[in-house]
Amino acid sequence: MFKNIVVLLDNSDYSLWSLDRSMELAKEFQSTLVGSHAYAAKLHEVRFTQMEPGLPEKYQKPEELQKQREIHGTLIEKGLAIISDSYLDVFQTKCQEQSLPFKRKMVEGKNYSVLVKDIKESSYDLVAMGVLGQGVVPTSQVGGVTERVLRRVKTDTLIAKNDVPLRGGHIVVGIDGSHESYAAMETAIVFAKQMGCKLTAIAVFDPDFHYKVFNNIAQVLSEEAGNIFRFKEQEKLHDEIIDSGLEKIYRDNLELAVKMAEDAGLKKGHGMEAEVLAGKPYDEILKWVKDKNIALLMLGKTGVHCDEGLDIGNNTEILFRNAPCNLFVTSRKFKPAAVQHDEVEIEWTVEAR
Repeated sequence: MFKNIVVLLDNSDYSLWSLDRSMELAKEFQSTLVGSHAYAAKLHEVRFTQMEPGLPEKYQKPEELQKQREIHGTLIEKGLAIISDSYLDVFQTKCQEQSLPFKRKMVEGKNYSVLVKDIKESSYDLVAMGVLGQGVVPTSQVGGVTERVLRRVKTDTLIAKNDVPLRGGHIVVGIDGSHESYAAMETAIVFAKQMGCKLTAIAVFDPDFHYKVFNNIAQVLSEEAGNIFRFKEQEKLHDEIIDSGLEKIYRDNLELAVKMAEDAGLKKGHGMEAEVLAGKPYDEILKWVKDKNIALLMLGKTGVHCDEGLDIGNNTEILFRNAPCNLFVTSRKFKPAAVQHDEVEIEWTVEAR
């Protein structure tokens, strides 16, 4: 499933947690781990040049400035390469201790940019990285490199937020009916079967949105505009049909996910559960996972309402920032076979005909 896993390293706790999770997967799927670190020597050269006017007077002579530039440039380039090597030494030692195949990789340049370039040009099946890096402060939610990489790549991505092991852990999958969410479910099923994980699929529909919209519209529509829009009839339609219809859609979506699991040999009630929640999707999922020690929250990168220009869906982005657990985000697509239901005769209104 994951032939090559690239782990983005900076020796922070978060990146080492991502390495731990990657090693779990590599053991299970006979993967090769690629430890990658980016360093920006040229950035430091530019900064040094910008700081030259503030150097003491004895360094302001042209020949002395040039000498200092050369010394600084050599020290920075060699020093950053040594630091990168040291990060990769830690990676190599961990891999060797577990007898896992590995490769080392260093790339020079603007960190997120060269990492994205390498990911796009390589045949990685999974990108693993920490949600934060060495620049973390108390108000940090996500790291700049992590966010920029996640937005720009289509490779499956694991984002580590803690040290909860995957093997034997509890996996949660968000199902919204998109092919990406079913791809997340497909992977979750493999994890559940091969790594002994408990699996819960969750679908969330929002029954309150239309009420809020209609209350807002009622405050601005004139009586004439309300008659043209047939406001009262539309409101009644939403109350009686659309909101309950939304719930049915999401229950059907979840039923497809359950069928995928059952077809793969999992059984509902025996290590696999499914729940429909009502509310704002990201909010309900955040409340659901709180205090449950979830090993992995698995999501489609975009949802059922995405268009071609969208890099990440709203719910996935908010969960990326706020969920307390490790995340798995996929851009892959999977279309499950439809569940067959008995046909129900629908009585149409005159207007519908």
